[in-house]
This record gives sequence, structure tokens and C-alpha cells, in this order.
Amino acid sequence: MNKLRIGFTILLLIFSTIAVQAQKKKPVAKKPVATKKTTPVKKTVKPSNTTKPVKLPGTRVKLITDSGVIVIRLYNKTPKHRDNFIKLANERFFDSLLFHRVINGFMIQGGDPASKNAPPGIMLGSGDVGYTIPAEFDTSLFHKKGALAAARTPNPEKASSGCQFYIVQGKAYTDADLNMIEMQKGIRYSPAKRKIYKTLGGTPFLDMDYTVFGEVESGLEVIDKIASVATDGANRPLGDIRMHIEVIKQ
Repeated sequence: MNKLRIGFTILLLIFSTIAVQAQKKKPVAKKPVATKKTTPVKKTVKPSNTTKPVKLPGTRVKLITDSGVIVIRLYNKTPKHRDNFIKLANERFFDSLLFHRVINGFMIQGGDPASKNAPPGIMLGSGDVGYTIPAEFDTSLFHKKGALAAARTPNPEKASSGCQFYIVQGKAYTDADLNMIEMQKGIRYSPAKRKIYKTLGGTPFLDMDYTVFGEVESGLEVIDKIASVATDGANRPLGDIRMHIEVIKQ
């Protein structure tokens, strides 16, 4: 009997051990770990400011007036007019001369040497330096607002005055206006020129009759201010508007 009890006890131990081992080997299902969704951060790329503005070729002059400062770029396509203007500016020829002829909606004119000491009411515009400059026409240079052009007498060669000049104020034109001018002058305006004449304005009826040799880069508002002053019957301002012109060093 004792042997049977011992054997039965051993069998119970064996079965208990197997059951415990079976429980240990049972796989445990792990709960999934919640993960946070991450949104990729977009990097903001700042625009580069390293691009420098393109400076157009040409000598600049500063025209100082009683009404403000105008900076003008002289064209390289009109070298005779450019060089003559620079020469006179360096010689201080223009200093203290007047804008002696001003017409609102058209232009402001100066450069008459007789205007420096002219008493009020005297008609001006006939003074000169004793020589003319051959016309330098270029279809790419035109009478838009701010254009610098040479005055002249009604000579057949259309040669320019050696010193008198004007700066265009002008007005805006319609396509119909420009079509009429094209027919009268036998010229053609590109879409780009038409856009400028219709928005910025100018005096297109002077194209290819007077040499344009520069343009205003800053100070268009000064032209408007000068053009708006009161004038006498000869278009001379009732109050003197003097000028000083100096070449801007490159």
C-alpha cells in the first residue's frame, strides 16, 4: 500500500509540474501602444535678397531746383548731346539759370544763358552758346513723361540748341490719338510705347522732330510742381525758378 501511495503522489507531482509549465508557455497578448501622429514641420524658405537691381548704363546728373531735386540719366545712344550736356554742367554753365518757359500739361524748358540776370517780365528763349548739335534720332528714345530733350529753332536739319533743353510733362493719350499721330508722322508705335503713352503720358507728336537724350529717374513730381506754377503771357513763371546741375560721380 505504501508503495502505491508513493507512486500516486509522484504522479500528482508530475501532472502539477506539467500544468504549471503549460501555463508559463501560453503567449500573452500585448496591448498595442498608442503612438502619437507627428505632422512634418514645413520649413519656410525666405526669399533671397542678394539680387541687386540692374543699373542701366548712362551718366546721371542732378538737377537741383527751387521746387525739388530731379535725377536724370543721359543716354549713351545720343553721345553728342550727352557729352555736350556733361561739359556744360561741369563748367557750371547752368547754375542760376531759370526755367523760363513752362506750359502745364506739356513741358518745362530752361538753359537760356540770358535768363541768369533777367529782370521780371522780360521775354526769354533766344539766348544760346553760339553752336548747334546735329540731330541724334533713335526710334527707341521717345517723348514719354520725364524725357529730357533738346530745344531747337525751326531749322531743316533739326539740329539742336547747344544749351536749351526741356523736360516732358505731357498727358495721357488714347489709341485713337496715337493712330492719328502715326498717320501724320509716318511712324509706328509698338505695344510697349503705346502702353506708356496711355498710362504715364508724354508728348508723342514731338517724336523724331526733337532729339531725346535722357530721362528722369527720380523727381517726376518736381516736374508737375514746376509745370503748375502761374505764368505770364509768354509762359514765363511769375516767380523765378532757378536751377543748378551737377554730374553725379560714378
